[in-house]
Amino acid sequence: MARALEYRSTYGRFTRAIRLGLVCLAAALGFACGGSESELPSIGAAAPDRGAISWIRRFAMDRVLDHPVWNGKAAGFVALVARDGHVAYGRKTGFADVAERLPMQLETRFQIASMTKPVTAVAAMILVEEGRLDLEDRIDRHLPFFSDLRVATGPDAEGGFETEPLARPILVRHLLTFTSGLGGYGGSDDPLDLAWRARDIEAAGLGTLAQRIERIAGLPLYEQPGGRWRYGWSFDVLARVVEIAAGEPYDAFLERRIFAPLGMRSTAFPDALPADAPLASMYTHDPDGVLVREPRFDAWYGRGWTPGGGGLVSTAPDYLRFASMLANGGSLDGVRILAPETVAEMTRLHVPDGVLADMQLEGLGWGLGVCVVADADKTPMRDTNGDFWWSGRFGSHFWISPASRTVVVVMQQTERSAHSGRPITASLVQAIALP
Repeated sequence: MARALEYRSTYGRFTRAIRLGLVCLAAALGFACGGSESELPSIGAAAPDRGAISWIRRFAMDRVLDHPVWNGKAAGFVALVARDGHVAYGRKTGFADVAERLPMQLETRFQIASMTKPVTAVAAMILVEEGRLDLEDRIDRHLPFFSDLRVATGPDAEGGFETEPLARPILVRHLLTFTSGLGGYGGSDDPLDLAWRARDIEAAGLGTLAQRIERIAGLPLYEQPGGRWRYGWSFDVLARVVEIAAGEPYDAFLERRIFAPLGMRSTAFPDALPADAPLASMYTHDPDGVLVREPRFDAWYGRGWTPGGGGLVSTAPDYLRFASMLANGGSLDGVRILAPETVAEMTRLHVPDGVLADMQLEGLGWGLGVCVVADADKTPMRDTNGDFWWSGRFGSHFWISPASRTVVVVMQQTERSAHSGRPITASLVQAIALP
């Protein structure tokens, strides 16, 4: 997710007026390049026509999605936009595999990476509604090896860490709000970052979710629980708490309580997919900025365990079903997953600011499993206070605007490198889709 969002820091240097100008420029200068409007999937209310989004906006989104494919910066995209409870726009452009010339299809599967996290949050909140989990539960009630944690206060003379005891236990609420003090995503040479990376729970061949979470035991926290928003392995720990509270494997709970009821038939962890499932190939950019195949995630990412922080594979229509359920207050097509008040609790500001502050971003807060726009005047995107969203490191993105009754899902499969430039396509689609 951190890499998928690097562009927002540089993109934020533009004023809001320039950003809107870029939308118009992209629409005016873009070229058609083999993309096509998708047959709109049946999600939510029936859509007799596409009148909810004007033809000029649809044309602009077409060009924004087609242009990176035309200039060789992206392999392809699948995008869907829903308005007022029905799907009003769809586009598939480019290739799921460039070398094989396999075109993007509406049902092409993508590694959605950190877009797994909102799914994990919904799973946890289902159990909260049922009284099997509580936001104020100590996680050491479910994971006893978290009872003796300490907090790093600085380096010691032996190359380790000075620590202090916990002032308060880690709660389920802290996991959902990324305020647990747990790390895992830090990429610096700071000794604490290095210590956490050495226990990497995402590497290949480390066993089950339960076995990987136990690897964290003994690592000092970055700060006291509740101290600040820190992106890390909190949601992987939360997935283990969910499966203990639910009394069944995490992936089985997701399938039974979320995916099957919502008709998300193409969403699962990679090990559960059919061998011939149409999965988009991964790409990145070489030192010359040329799009090249990136195979290093193929054999291990999301395989061998069931992470709560990343690893699910999904399609644009499937994830739009999930997002539309949240946009509709917890239900879709007569199936209720969460109560409206639970969704309202998830999407209010629990962390009012400081989200992605290490990327010099402002105006963003956090709910329970989703980023929430706290001050639209300060964000680098075109959005509205109360909008909520998240993205994945490989370029997938979803965004829900309650004020404009709009849901956007954009899928691609690109691991950013230092030579990738700004991947602003999803934000431009979002900007155009907003009324």
